Amino acid sequence: MKKFLGFLFSMLLICSAAIAAPKNYTLTSPDASLRIEVKLADGISYSVYSGENLILKDCSLSLQLADETLGIAPKVKKAKTSTIDETVKREVAIKNAEVRNHCNVLSLTMVGDYGVEFRAYNEGVAYRFILNKKSEQVEVMNEEFKINFPDSYNAHISKTRGFYTSYENRYSHLKTAEYRADDEMTYFPILLEATTGEKILISEANLMDYPAMFLRSTGQNGMVSTFPKCPLEAEDNGDRSQRILKEADYIAKTSGTRTLPWRMFVVAKEDKGLIEQEMVFNLSDPNEIGDSSWIRPGKVAWDWWNHWQIWGVDFRAGINFESYKYIIDFASKYGIEYIIMDEGWARNTRDPFNSNPDINLPELIKYGKSKNVDIILWLTWLTTEKNFSLFEKFAEWGIAGVKVDFMDRSDQWMVNFYERVAKEAAKHKLMVDFHGSFKPAGLERRYPNVISYEGVLGLEQGGNCKPENSIYLPFMRNAVGPMDFTPGSMFSAQPNDNRSTFSNAMGTGTRAYQMALYVVFESGVQMLADTPTRYLQEHECTEYIASVPTIWDETKVLSAKVGEHVVVARRSGEKWFVGAITNQHGREVKVNLDFLKDGKHKLTSFEDGINADRQAMDYKKRTSEVDSQSSITIKMVRNGGWCGVIE
Repeated sequence: MKKFLGFLFSMLLICSAAIAAPKNYTLTSPDASLRIEVKLADGISYSVYSGENLILKDCSLSLQLADETLGIAPKVKKAKTSTIDETVKREVAIKNAEVRNHCNVLSLTMVGDYGVEFRAYNEGVAYRFILNKKSEQVEVMNEEFKINFPDSYNAHISKTRGFYTSYENRYSHLKTAEYRADDEMTYFPILLEATTGEKILISEANLMDYPAMFLRSTGQNGMVSTFPKCPLEAEDNGDRSQRILKEADYIAKTSGTRTLPWRMFVVAKEDKGLIEQEMVFNLSDPNEIGDSSWIRPGKVAWDWWNHWQIWGVDFRAGINFESYKYIIDFASKYGIEYIIMDEGWARNTRDPFNSNPDINLPELIKYGKSKNVDIILWLTWLTTEKNFSLFEKFAEWGIAGVKVDFMDRSDQWMVNFYERVAKEAAKHKLMVDFHGSFKPAGLERRYPNVISYEGVLGLEQGGNCKPENSIYLPFMRNAVGPMDFTPGSMFSAQPNDNRSTFSNAMGTGTRAYQMALYVVFESGVQMLADTPTRYLQEHECTEYIASVPTIWDETKVLSAKVGEHVVVARRSGEKWFVGAITNQHGREVKVNLDFLKDGKHKLTSFEDGINADRQAMDYKKRTSEVDSQSSITIKMVRNGGWCGVIE
């Protein structure tokens, strides 16, 4: 009997040890270049390898609900691997007409009615929580996203003191080991440069009914998540913001059966890979609005940046019918599809149903349509929220879309506001441009009528918008989705000479730089931010800008170095448009044109003039003959650029 009891006790110890023993899973990308090693012990952790290089070390994840924490002492019920390989036709082809979604998948179903799904793409890795709770709703108190670095990395981040932010901060550049726990937090996307050479872009995708994630330093060469709490009570603070009076102790109250947002890491061995990848699109749910053929991205003549400054005319310029008629005539002359009527078009900012009496909006809409120019109207988010019937009314008027501004938050309530706007706008066939917004995170795939977001330090910041900061945008902000940067200054200067005022706006960077932004940057609405007067004076530059599409069949990056330069080629039909920008240092970049079809092609280019390093508006237009065997040397002065079309 004693022997039997001893044997039984030994077997129990063995079984207990087996149950408690760590379980390891390995998931590789289709080309085997990336590998995720997942470890289940006291918690869930993972490490990421690029080849044999460890780039993320012992990172952890968990989900704290009101009554339990998922990911603590995890037990696997089922582990399944699979592969996804599909090509998706994009409804609004802001980067590519077709997108390949190719990855290997590890799905872990856990005891406790939840799961964790990992994906490994050739371009990066991602994971998300999956809830299968019996309760109709759950309260999420916190989600732990903790990442650790095996060495001190260079980090490019946007610091913010709080969750209330316009998402328009300059990038800060620091070492991860020197990033203090008491320093300011950061919002997505962030970019890391591994000491082994890889670039790691971190963001999120398929964000729904959940707050956006922020990161703060652990103080130990790592970063950890933090989230805004769910607001319960608020009061208006002027015409475009609210003061939060009461917050919940949870970050989200949401369905007990759902997938949570993806936590994604783009991993690029070559810098161009950051720009060419489509991970946010691939990780987001498909189109929910059905027919999207009515969505028509395009270029927009914009009034606010140039402060309605028009001269050489016989009427008083300002927010009035004559000025907007003039802007419409300008847009029509160059085939520009839209004008935006920014703040001032309405009788007041709180009333979207009565226009400024100096405008005669019905007559202006009618006049625009006679010229094949449609109108987009600006609104504060607060006015939109208080007057949701405006979408139906705007559609009746013949308005093409709305520009909704000043959200400046990304808590659960505000994330849901974005979706409600997108859905209601789609119902009435209206496009949406979110200004004063956070970064794209998948809504634009589910609702392709969302054609751009701000969330960037753009040209409207005047002299604060400098190429030395903007050079990071293709690799970071624009890499996660469309970006309303509002380029196109014809009155521009080198940083030391910029004297921009609200009534006499100036851009920083050369003329060729400003023109190149229309090719380098991606947006479903590309603004022509300057006054029509200047564009008419600079006809050949305006003619080129107006010819640049906003949707593309194909995108290639010909040369790229984070923080230094980028050269992008985009195809629309049989034409290739090429744009290049640099930072505060001049340089020469040689690129091959081997992507061209056989035969001879005409290249029309705009480049920095010989004196553009001093007088930024100096440029040179050239024409030449090229073919698929050609290479060109792009010369850029400090804060300069280059652009062209091959046809």
